[in-house]
Amino acid sequence: MQEDFTIRNKKREQIILLVLGTLIALGPFSVDMYLPSFESIANDFSTTKAQIGFSLTSYFVGIALGQLAYGPIMDKFGRKKPLLIGLIIYIIAALSCFYSPNLYWLIISRFFLAAGASAGMVASKAVVRDIFPPNEVARAMSFLMLIMGGAPIIAPTVGGIVITYFTWHIIFLILALFAVLMFISVFKFLPESITPDSTINLKLKEVFKKYKGILEDKIFLTFSLAGSLSIGAMFAYISNAPTLFMDNFKLTESQFGWLFGMNAAGLILGSQLNRLALKKNTTFNVTLKIAFMLVGLGLLFLMNAYWLNNFYTTVILLFFILFLLGFQNPNTTALSLFPFTKKAGRASALVGSFKMIFGAIASFIISKFTGSSMIPLAITILVSLSLSLAFLIRFRFKEKRALVIIGR
Repeated sequence: MQEDFTIRNKKREQIILLVLGTLIALGPFSVDMYLPSFESIANDFSTTKAQIGFSLTSYFVGIALGQLAYGPIMDKFGRKKPLLIGLIIYIIAALSCFYSPNLYWLIISRFFLAAGASAGMVASKAVVRDIFPPNEVARAMSFLMLIMGGAPIIAPTVGGIVITYFTWHIIFLILALFAVLMFISVFKFLPESITPDSTINLKLKEVFKKYKGILEDKIFLTFSLAGSLSIGAMFAYISNAPTLFMDNFKLTESQFGWLFGMNAAGLILGSQLNRLALKKNTTFNVTLKIAFMLVGLGLLFLMNAYWLNNFYTTVILLFFILFLLGFQNPNTTALSLFPFTKKAGRASALVGSFKMIFGAIASFIISKFTGSSMIPLAITILVSLSLSLAFLIRFRFKEKRALVIIGR
């Protein structure tokens, strides 16, 4: 039975948002924590870091497909039960990664790890849309980004420490234990936020039909694609970061962990300043202005890749790109979910799936072309950010419903 959220209890909301933020952080934590171990894994499996990068690609594919599956399931059965099942899948997959005898086993296990993590990513956004009014969703999403943003800061540092004193396998044991704690938190603190809808048909044909209906909404399509393209730029950086900093700039695993965490701090800072920006501006206007600035930074980063290839310039530019992406991620998510109430689970799943599909594409491109040059990374980032801006500009001038979103 759905709980009544009409009476707003701030302390209770904060507990719920804390649980949701930790859940949504499980996905990036599963990526960022093992990045410093790429060299150790490559040595164990007698391969290259570029080949290990395909375990990132399989993870992004698993996240994309998993979210598509959980969307209608959570609309039919509620948010909580499927979420608990997803956490069980995650725990089993993390233990499978722990026991990986070869690279292929790890790649497949990472796929199922993602399938489990995707439950938390879908549920977190859907529950926020369930319990908050439309004009507060972006602020709530920014709060989730604050908690979620801790993952890229803490995870690489923890991963670097683990690699220093233990083997890379222990990373996945820690992730399994973390998921156990999340299972307990969800079971104890997270309420069911919707009344399950038994009329929803889970046959494949019907599921695709419902998703097609969501895709036909121009507001959803514009902002989900714009957000996914900007996230693609971020995942291009994540995929290339170990090679860029540890091979090209000769950082140690520990130094890489600290640097990666510092850049992630920029993402958190942006998401929190976004909450202040939204008090005086509409979500769309903030998103459009940030998109222009991101393209400008993308151009500077490409110029740096061509002519300078300087460590300090690279770090500064990446920091500010991630800082501005801290604005874009919660805003484009909130805008894409704007038209939906009952379909929030499926819409949330589709948003997340789009982001991971673009993340998988960016990761695959970087894994294929990674090397001593930053140019492939710079081009991928600039193209992604430019296309994202193009979608926003087109919506501003072409769509009749733009006035609803723009706030005029």
